[in-house]
Amino acid sequence: MDITYIPIARGFVYLAAVADWYSRQMLSWKLSTTMDVHFCLEAVELALEKHGKPLIMNTDQGSQFTRQAFIGLLKNNGIQISMDGKGA
Repeated sequence: MDITYIPIARGFVYLAAVADWYSRQMLSWKLSTTMDVHFCLEAVELALEKHGKPLIMNTDQGSQFTRQAFIGLLKNNGIQISMDGKGA
């Protein structure tokens, strides 16, 4: 999972995307005008709903992905957490 910044006339829109690294399939995505954890949670919940539980979820160590709500969602679903180190 990752977040991409999309420039628009008055700032940015943020795209949270959940991708399957093996198939390179985009499992789900959500757009937001704010960088909070909620749109990331929605993207993961949608991916779980459509495609079931993965064994591992990989993210960077951004503040959205280290929030208790995000970590809790993964742990409650029995998903192992993998976070890239700084600069990886």
